[in-house]
Amino acid sequence: MIEKWIKEIKEKSPPDQLGMILVHDGIVRATSKNGQPVTKMKLTYDHARLNQTIDAFKKRDGVVDIKAWINEGTLKIGDDIMKVCVAGRFRKDVFPAFKELLEIIKNDIVREQEIS
Repeated sequence: MIEKWIKEIKEKSPPDQLGMILVHDGIVRATSKNGQPVTKMKLTYDHARLNQTIDAFKKRDGVVDIKAWINEGTLKIGDDIMKVCVAGRFRKDVFPAFKELLEIIKNDIVREQEIS
């Protein structure tokens, strides 16, 4: 999936606007954030809010494209939780957008329930 996204972004983006692509691949860990054992995770997300957020971030200066996928359902240890790509002109454009987008997705869009 990520390789396909990168290829699409490179093919569709203006060469003078594409200088970097950052990728996030979140994975279900065997321990929670507070160190407790986890056997699986239930995950849901607000589809409309994700699309609205991505659309808003794509309008930022220096951001060329954004792609995101979230694995909704009951996930086991080692399963992918989400994949996110942010592509743009310079580090100063892409890093802040990438960090803020991930925070919004994790804190406002995704609902996780870790199960021991």
